[in-house]
Amino acid sequence: MAQWKQLQLQLQCLSHQHLNELYPPTFPMDVRCYLASWIEEQCWDEIIDSPDQDARALGLLEQIISLLQRISQDSSNVVEKMRLQQISRNMNVYRSQPLQLVKTVQNTLNKERILLNHVLPTFSPSTSQASYSPAPSPLPSVPLGSGRADGAWGSQTDLGNRDVDMLVLKVLEIQQCRQEIHQMQEDLNWERANFESLQVSLASNMSNGLDANSSEQIKKLQSRIQQLEFNGQEISKKRLQLLREAVDCLEHCQARLLQRIKSWRREQHLASIGAPFDDNLGPLQTWCEQLLGVNVKLRQEIILVGRDCPGGEPITELQERLGLLLQTLIQSSLMVDKQPPQVIKTQSKFSTTVRYLLGEKVTPGKPVLLKAQIITEMQARSLGQLGSIPTENVGELINNSAILEHNTSTKSTCATFRNMSIKKIKRADRRGSESVTEEKFALLFSSEISITGCDMPCCMQVISLPIVVIVHGSQDNNALATIIWDCAFSEPDRVPFVVPERVPWKQMCLTLDSKFRLEVQTQRSLDPYNQHFLAQKIFDKPDISGDFSNMLVSWAQFNKEVLPGRSFTFWQWFDGVMELTKKHLKSYWSDKLIFGFIGKQQLHLILQDRPDGTFLLRFSDSEIGGITIAYVSSCENRGRRIQNIQPFTKRDLEIRCLGDRIRDIEFITHVYPDSPKNDVFKKYYTDDPQPYNSGYIPISIQTKVAAGETSSPTSSAAEIPQDPTSRLSYPANALYSTMNQQGNGVFSPSQQFQTPYPTDIDVSGVPYHNPLSISPLHDMAQGNTPTTDDMELDEIFATGIYEMP
Repeated sequence: MAQWKQLQLQLQCLSHQHLNELYPPTFPMDVRCYLASWIEEQCWDEIIDSPDQDARALGLLEQIISLLQRISQDSSNVVEKMRLQQISRNMNVYRSQPLQLVKTVQNTLNKERILLNHVLPTFSPSTSQASYSPAPSPLPSVPLGSGRADGAWGSQTDLGNRDVDMLVLKVLEIQQCRQEIHQMQEDLNWERANFESLQVSLASNMSNGLDANSSEQIKKLQSRIQQLEFNGQEISKKRLQLLREAVDCLEHCQARLLQRIKSWRREQHLASIGAPFDDNLGPLQTWCEQLLGVNVKLRQEIILVGRDCPGGEPITELQERLGLLLQTLIQSSLMVDKQPPQVIKTQSKFSTTVRYLLGEKVTPGKPVLLKAQIITEMQARSLGQLGSIPTENVGELINNSAILEHNTSTKSTCATFRNMSIKKIKRADRRGSESVTEEKFALLFSSEISITGCDMPCCMQVISLPIVVIVHGSQDNNALATIIWDCAFSEPDRVPFVVPERVPWKQMCLTLDSKFRLEVQTQRSLDPYNQHFLAQKIFDKPDISGDFSNMLVSWAQFNKEVLPGRSFTFWQWFDGVMELTKKHLKSYWSDKLIFGFIGKQQLHLILQDRPDGTFLLRFSDSEIGGITIAYVSSCENRGRRIQNIQPFTKRDLEIRCLGDRIRDIEFITHVYPDSPKNDVFKKYYTDDPQPYNSGYIPISIQTKVAAGETSSPTSSAAEIPQDPTSRLSYPANALYSTMNQQGNGVFSPSQQFQTPYPTDIDVSGVPYHNPLSISPLHDMAQGNTPTTDDMELDEIFATGIYEMP
């Protein structure tokens, strides 16, 4: 805790912006403060970035969450208690990538140490104290934001910051050497002039015999001139050595910057599947501008050295190295700030933003026009090898040019393509069974730019993340699967756009969990039950209860082959569950009211000893985008069985929400394990609409389940079937007995009625063949009602009942 105690005094001097940069939202200052001793006692630096360390990192995450919850429980301050509970929940963002937490803590601690070191800066012995002796300052010479792009301080960033500090010191020392050399040269010129004057005087005095005193002065001048020449040579050597060291340091620092830019792009790529990502490019821009400034100053110093020592081979070498560094920096500073959609439908508008990190250094006067074109996977590979712009046009882009514009308030220079569209696309020859939704393209942005301090204009280009082009909305799901596989499992420095054919299940499981939380916008992760069932489903091994972690999942298993006995792939099914949860079940899921993914075998194990009426909510494994209620009920032989109600789909829940449907079903009473349903679901119940004088008889919708009955040998009790043909098969006596007995229009075909079919009604002369046609709801069944949409009416008949007062 010693480091935190020292740091507290300095934090008061930092601005709010610097504090936010030092402690990102995913690791707030509260965590650092409350757990200061514990954090500094852990061996963070021993954990390396390797999948083998995932378990250790996850253990540390669990301890942090547990400690925060314990402190929260002990706190008597309500505000503090709620704040800590919220922070502990937010820390779950690291569950999919626990090593990211370790990096965040490592780099935060390193940044704190750097901040403390800047309070009393130390300089190397070679640094001239006369030339550079700044007053101590509580703030670093390099802004805290330098190089930061992910809410955590990477080791590359810290090393880069230290290199920039060294570069600044070396440039100052080189300038001091130049000034000393200039001063020595002036002194040398002065002494040489005196020497020449004394020689003339000595020649005159020798004729008069007065030479003793002048001779002594000449010797002193000669010694003084020799000393100045020697000192000048030594300082010149030192100057050249400092230049070499500065160029070496610039190369290392720029290499770290380029690596950090690659990491930022990688994090931007992983953000598509829910990985933490801070899209702030400001710190990287500062870093780029600093290196550009250092490069320009060093080139000026080398020019001055060349003027003093023309034709020197070391000078030419340094000039070439600096020129190459400058060109690389200029070309690497073009970034796709806001990526285009990774699934793009032809003839649809989309936008993207490209940012130039050296925008403030662009030569004023001539506008910079940025152009975009669509390229194939093979063209992207050739681009990396040749660096040239492809000439073959594989797609027609509309509105594919934009001007780089500088925003003085944000200090950013961006080109925004607001209404771009792919008019048409040229497909490549597909390999084997490859579909169009597996073909990847990219957008290439290119331009020519002139930078102040650079003699020649530079060509620069950058490509977007891979995109899949579709022509119909039905392809969206499969295209998204291609993108997710690419985002999650591609290597950082891959050949575009190569991905592995198989990946370990533990990687796939983390991806599914992260994507689920991202899409649903929830902090609740998939629990071990959910993960195990997903593994059983994708591998088609429902009887295996072991560990699937190291089993390999293929692309075909993910979204190529349909699941056994189904008409859809694993991804199509999983995506349907995400869509349903996102639109209708987010709060239920976040409140842990939905058990989620669980197989029927596990279902029987956990419900077999529960009393009648106990139920849980699980996602259907037989259809896309469905949630079902599994409950315990009694059998005729005094036994007990577990039944599953026909799944509710998106269409069902749009008509009547899940909470109201659960309230309607009276024989389900307790949520697993033993919570009364009315206690936990009460906040999801909606009040029935009040009747109003509209001239119509008001109606209401309720869910009716045939308790104890099944629609198939699998013991799954279901709601009224949704097949339109089956709706016409309900006997008219059941309908009439309902109408005549209750008089309220309750339509419940599955219920058994005591009143028999009225024998005194002669229906032989009725010209309708369908028994339902003689009901008072005949007009509604035929779709003639002017107040209800046909599709909605079908759904009501399939799932609910009418009540007409």
